Amino acid sequence: MRTTLPRENGNTPAQATRCAELHWCHISELAYFHRESTAMMNLTRRQCLIVAAAGAASNFLPASPSQLSFAREPIERRGDPRFRPAIAAYSLRKYFSTFRGKPQQPAADGPAIDLFGFIDYCASLGCDAELTGYFLPPEADDAYLLRLRQHAFLAGTVISGSAIGNDFTVPAGEQLDAQVAETQSWIKRSAVLGAPHLRIFAGTAKQLGDSEEKLTAIIDAVSRCAETAAEHGVFLGIENHGGISAEQLLAIVERVDSDWVGINLDTGNFISEDPYADIRLSAPYAVNVQLKPNMRRPDGTVYPADFDQIAQILRETNYQGFVALEYEHEAPYERIPPLLLQMRTAFLG
Repeated sequence: MRTTLPRENGNTPAQATRCAELHWCHISELAYFHRESTAMMNLTRRQCLIVAAAGAASNFLPASPSQLSFAREPIERRGDPRFRPAIAAYSLRKYFSTFRGKPQQPAADGPAIDLFGFIDYCASLGCDAELTGYFLPPEADDAYLLRLRQHAFLAGTVISGSAIGNDFTVPAGEQLDAQVAETQSWIKRSAVLGAPHLRIFAGTAKQLGDSEEKLTAIIDAVSRCAETAAEHGVFLGIENHGGISAEQLLAIVERVDSDWVGINLDTGNFISEDPYADIRLSAPYAVNVQLKPNMRRPDGTVYPADFDQIAQILRETNYQGFVALEYEHEAPYERIPPLLLQMRTAFLG
């Protein structure tokens, strides 16, 4: 006598099994839809627009990593705008005995100086100090950096940051890896020094051009350095150096997925017909500001910067942080004190 298995809800065992499979498949699909919907709800409106644009551009085919990268939002700051005056050591570059690791003869039209003396100079003017890495002697080790840090603290001067002259537009491979490694080394040195910010370069406008490949390589290099920066608590500020436009700069910064990367906003480096518009575009991402007393048009014309207008832009974008005067012309010992007073009047009232 053949035994017949009971039916479930009128279905045969095979049909019941298939129903169960379909049931769990449906549940899995709902769970997946819930996860994806939740993720989309957590995106900002701007990020959703970028995802939609990437999908439309590719007809919903899989996009490249650069297409799927989300544009970062501007830095969110709490409270009112605040400015801390500082001076960039580069302003006195002719008077150091070391420049980019090589000895140089200090200029004879003013006192020779080293970074300890520069800290004292800033203290005498009642402002903070940006210690450009170009002026460290080749033998400078961690003990030397700690002595600088101690010296600044005892002088009541904050080290606002440091700066290096890297180049991420070199060919990919060994050359680019070496630039990344050197930048990562300087991030660690900045942490020892107590510098909260490190100015870096991406390259010049000419080097970058309109190459998507070069742009992607730069973004990758900055992203690798950003991991080290996050580990050591040092912000990276990409400078608008070498004629890079605000749009080129934002194309890099917005595609680096790190809260430790922003813009080192050099107010004199936008060579355009309306540099104040470029400053306004860049300011929401600024982690440091270098204030120059002059601006330059595309035809090479140099004209005085409007400190009041720059200060107003930074107030409107709620910038909070260091504003380092960077002077690049003759007679810095004579010109820096009145420029610092002009800067204080514009920024601090």
